[in-house]
Amino acid sequence: MNGITEFSNSGRMKKRVLIAILFISIVGALSFGEFLSFETLAENRENFLRFRETQYITTVMVFIGAYLIVVAFSLPGATAMTLTGGFLFSTFPGVFFNVVGATLGAVFIFTVARWGLGERLAQKMNAEDGAVKRIKEGIDKNQWSMLFLIRLIPIVPFFVANLVPALVGVTLRRFAITTFFGIMPGALVFTSVGAGLGDAFDWESKPNLGIIFTPQILLPILGLCVLAALPIVSKIMNTRK
Repeated sequence: MNGITEFSNSGRMKKRVLIAILFISIVGALSFGEFLSFETLAENRENFLRFRETQYITTVMVFIGAYLIVVAFSLPGATAMTLTGGFLFSTFPGVFFNVVGATLGAVFIFTVARWGLGERLAQKMNAEDGAVKRIKEGIDKNQWSMLFLIRLIPIVPFFVANLVPALVGVTLRRFAITTFFGIMPGALVFTSVGAGLGDAFDWESKPNLGIIFTPQILLPILGLCVLAALPIVSKIMNTRK
């Protein structure tokens, strides 16, 4: 009887936590959507730079924490945060701080999703027969390649890439590694754009965020995508033989 009660309480707790996170995400999106923007950075750049000069370590910690919160609750403003990282800390080590903050936020939402939904769903998929089981086995065999691929392709929404792995039984270690290294190419591009924001502010112009889709940037990223997809294609070809 105690076991049933504990299971029931655990289930209610999980639902409450997931509802709370969803509520915070919605409120945050409605309340801070305009705050986390290029305009806010432009208006407060002198204050940000002054604080960085006097409290560098604190600035780093606050920035990483803020980036973690933005990603963890899927708030609008991840691009603005990446630009801010480049503006405050230059391309290097700014890209490192951006990747750390984004990865920590992704790990948070991944862990919560797996705790609340993923474990039960993964167990159900393992117990299934037929097509469902074959799909799960296919994902398991190509996890590294698939995880890198969804991080490298710019068109895959970041929050989708955080949630889906949690629902198919991906391990935390594998998720964290592929997230950290998989988002580096895109983060490097936007961080470098952020590092040049000083000139953009002086000219009262906005940064060209479409730079990631220019051939000199997009082609190398697509090349990395092809490399990540090769093991998947190879296994498919071998299966057909």
